[in-house]
Amino acid sequence: MYSTILVPIAFEEARDSNAALELAEALLAPGGTITALHVVEEVPNYASTYVDEALMTEARKSVEEALTAKLGTHATVTPRVVTGHSGRTILEEAESMGADLIVIASHRPGLQDYFLGSTAARVVRHAKCCVHVIR
Repeated sequence: MYSTILVPIAFEEARDSNAALELAEALLAPGGTITALHVVEEVPNYASTYVDEALMTEARKSVEEALTAKLGTHATVTPRVVTGHSGRTILEEAESMGADLIVIASHRPGLQDYFLGSTAARVVRHAKCCVHVIR
């Protein structure tokens, strides 16, 4: 059983975030916490000068609402949206919150059976805690 679980959430059809959340709930120790994390990729500096700040604020609010909606019946899960590079930011968030488990979804079976996605692979290689990969 784990007391602090981080579940990175991607808004892609190929990622089964619901299965990851269900597994996290099954592995959660009584009194533990689960955080659903979505990483919004940073807008490059050369492009950010052309993007209206109000538009960026509205887009972030929209992502936060989408994450909350995606959690659905998982009322015990805390949503969190951050900005950064997905692999690196997931690792930083896990370390800062003292996570003892990361549950991350990877590509569906197929040719990719032999490979993990780049974000999942980076998390598996560099995490200082346990990592459970869901295909």
